[in-house]
Amino acid sequence: MFNLKKYYKVDAWQVIEEGFDKDYNRVTESIMSLGNGHMGLRGNFAEKYSGDSLQGTYIAGVYYPDKTIVGWWKNGYPEYFAKIANATNFIGIDLKIDDTVIDLNQVEFSSFKRVLNMKEAYLKRSFIVNINNQELEIIEKRFLNQKNKEIAAINYSIKALSGKHKLELKPYLDGNVKNEDANYGDFFWKGEEEINNEQQSLLSMKTKKSNFKVSTAMKWEVNKEYQELKKIKEKNYIADIITLKIEKGETVELKKYIALCTSRDYKKDLVNDQALEKVKSAAADGYQKLFAEHKKAWAKIWQESDIKIEGDLEAQQGIRFNIFHLNQTYTGHDPRLNIGPKGFTGEKYGGLTYWDTEAYCLPFYLATHSQEVAKNLLIYRYKHLEKAIENADKLGLKGALYPMVTINGEECHNEWEITFEEIHRNGAIAHAIKDYIDYTGDQEYIKDYGFEVLAEISRFWADRAHFNPRKDKYMIIGVTGPNEYENNINNNWYTNKIAVWTLKYTLENKEYLKNNYPERYQELVDKLQLSEEDYQLWQDMIEKMYYPYLDDYDIYAQQDGYLDKEQKLVSDLKEEDIPLHKNWSWDKILRSPYIKQADVLQGVYYFEDEFDQASMERHFDFYEPRTVHESSLSPCIYSIIAAEIGRKEKAYQLYLRTARLDLDNYNYDTDDGLHITSMAGTWMSIVKGFAGYEVKDSQLQFRPFLPKAWESYDFMIIFRGRRIKVEVNKEKIIFELEAGKKLTLKVYAEEYQLSAEQKLIIEK
Repeated sequence: MFNLKKYYKVDAWQVIEEGFDKDYNRVTESIMSLGNGHMGLRGNFAEKYSGDSLQGTYIAGVYYPDKTIVGWWKNGYPEYFAKIANATNFIGIDLKIDDTVIDLNQVEFSSFKRVLNMKEAYLKRSFIVNINNQELEIIEKRFLNQKNKEIAAINYSIKALSGKHKLELKPYLDGNVKNEDANYGDFFWKGEEEINNEQQSLLSMKTKKSNFKVSTAMKWEVNKEYQELKKIKEKNYIADIITLKIEKGETVELKKYIALCTSRDYKKDLVNDQALEKVKSAAADGYQKLFAEHKKAWAKIWQESDIKIEGDLEAQQGIRFNIFHLNQTYTGHDPRLNIGPKGFTGEKYGGLTYWDTEAYCLPFYLATHSQEVAKNLLIYRYKHLEKAIENADKLGLKGALYPMVTINGEECHNEWEITFEEIHRNGAIAHAIKDYIDYTGDQEYIKDYGFEVLAEISRFWADRAHFNPRKDKYMIIGVTGPNEYENNINNNWYTNKIAVWTLKYTLENKEYLKNNYPERYQELVDKLQLSEEDYQLWQDMIEKMYYPYLDDYDIYAQQDGYLDKEQKLVSDLKEEDIPLHKNWSWDKILRSPYIKQADVLQGVYYFEDEFDQASMERHFDFYEPRTVHESSLSPCIYSIIAAEIGRKEKAYQLYLRTARLDLDNYNYDTDDGLHITSMAGTWMSIVKGFAGYEVKDSQLQFRPFLPKAWESYDFMIIFRGRRIKVEVNKEKIIFELEAGKKLTLKVYAEEYQLSAEQKLIIEK
C-alpha cells in the first residue's frame, strides 16, 4: 500500500485531531461534518478563519439547477446539473479579544483539539490563545438535533486563564455563501428578508430558479452581564455584537440556538413564522434539554446499527465512523429525499442521487432500520418513473432509463460516457426491488409499485440491445460499465448480465401477478400497454444474449477486446502513478488494463449463486490484481467476495481500506467531502462478508468467520419485526433474539431455532 496520512488519534467512539495542520484543514472539515437528515454542515470554525477552508452548510432537497457546461453540445444532454445549494452559515460566532480578532490563521495559539464524538453526535473544539502574553481558553460544542431536525445549538465559552480582557462576541447569520462548484460562478441565492431587533433575528433566502425559501432564525444568551449590544443588519447578513469584560478565572458562555425551516415543509408565507417560533421554543427548552433529547435519539440509533469490534481499534473506529455518517445523512423521515454520495459533507457530485443508493446503501437500511425507511428509498424511484421514461425518450429509446445523477427524476449528469453510456444503473434499481421484497416479504410492493418500474426498465433494455444475425445473439454496444476507466466499449459483461436478469425477474413477476392478482395485472397491462410480443422479445433476449468470455482463463471478459490491452498489474505501477485519475491523462487511463472498481466482480457479487467456488476464485484472481480501487465503491465488493472464497486475510485488508477510506484519505480526495454511499459497503464487508449474512427463501443465513486481528465482533440485524444480536468470537457464535417472534435460521447450512427464551450458541 502506498503512503497514507495517519493523522487522527484512534479511538473507539471519537475522531480526534490534536494540533492543527492548516494544509489538512479541508480534509478535517469533511471528517468532522455533522448532519441529521434535514440539514448538515462541515466541521468549520465558528469564528473567522482566513486560511484554506470550504464553508459548507447544506439543506436536504434544496438545490439550484446550475446551467450545464459542455465543450460541444450533443442532443440529449441535460440542460443543468442540480447542485445542493451551499446555504446560510449559521454557526458563525466571531470573537475579538481586546484589539485582536481571533483567526487561527493569524493569531498565536496552543493546545488545539477538535473532536467528533460519534456516540452522542457532537463536535467539540478547544484551544488556548495568547493575547499580549495573556492566555484564554476557548471551547466550542455544537450539535444538530436528531429529534427535532430543524434545530441546532452551539455552546461557545471563553475562559480567562490570566489577565483582564475586553471581549466582543458576534453571533451572526451569513447568507452570502457561494458554492465553490458553481459552473459559472453564480450566486445561487436571492435575499428575501433580514430581521434583527430585540425580539427576533431571522435571515430569509430563496434559491434562484428553483425558488426554495429557507429561513434561518437565531437566538442567543450569555451567562454574564454585557456592557453593550449592537444590532447589525446588512444585505443577506445579520449579527449582534456583544461587548463584555472578563477577568482571570471567569468564563463567558454564549449559547446560540438555530432554527432552519424551508418551503419544502411549509407554505412560503409561513416559513418565517415557523423558524421564529421554533427557535423561541428551542431557547426556552435550553441547551441541556435539547442535547439530552438529541443524545437519547442517537442512543436508539446505535442500539440498532452499531457494530462492536474487540481487539482492533482502527477497525472499530472505522466502522463506527461509517455507520455514524450514514445515519447522519439519511433517516428515512422524508420519502422525497435520497442519499447523496457526499451527504452533507461537501459539494462534489451535487449532493444528488446515484445508483449507489440501490447497489450499496439499501442493504444497510434494510437491516438496521424499520421497513418503511428502505421502502421510502424505492418509492423515491417509483415517483420518478415518468421522468425516467422522459430520459429514455430524449435518447430516442423506449421504456425507462433512470438518471445517473438526479434530485427530481431528471438526468443532470453531463459527461457523455456516463450520461448516455453507463446504463447498467437501471439494473441496480431493478435488483433493489428484489432485495427489498426478499428481505421484508412485502409482496404487495410488486403489485402496488414494483412491476411498473420493472416493465419499463425491461422495455428499455429491449430497445437498447440489438440482434446480431451473424452470431445469432443480442448485443449491447457503446456502453460504460461500472469500470469507468473504460468508455464506449461493446458488450460489457456486467451490463448484459444485469439486463438479462432484469428481463427474467420482470417475467417472473408478470406470472406472479397474473396468478395472484389477475385484475391488477390486467390493469397494469392496459396502463403500460404491454403485449405478448414484448414478453416474447424479452424471453428471446434471455436465451440469446451474448456474453464475452476469456477461454484461456475460463472467466467472463469485462468486455469485448479486454485482452487486447497490454496486460499489466497494479503491482507494476509506481507510487507516483497513484491515483491514476490525478496523475495520468485520460487517454492513458483508457488504453490501460487498470480497473477503477468492481465490474465483473460486481456481477459475481450480485449473482454468486451462479458461480461455484472455483469459478469465483478464477474471476477474483484475474480481476483483483488489475483493480486500482480508485472508486470508493470498489474495496467492499472485493472484500465480500474474498470472504466468500476463503481469502480471509485479503478480505480483512480490503475491509480496512473501505472502513478507513476517508479517515486515512486513501484516494487523496476527502477534502471535497466524504464518500457516504460507499460507507454502506463497509457495513456490508463485515455483515455480508465476515459474517456471511444473507436472506434466501425468506430465511436468514450466516457463515461467520473471525479475522485474525480481532477478538470478537457483534452487530444487530432487524428482520421482519425482529431484532437479532449476532456475536462472533474465537470459540462461539452467539445469536440473541432481543425483540420479536421466534424464527428458524441457518448457520453453515445447518438449521437452528432462535427464540427470546434462550440464546443460540454454536461452538466453532
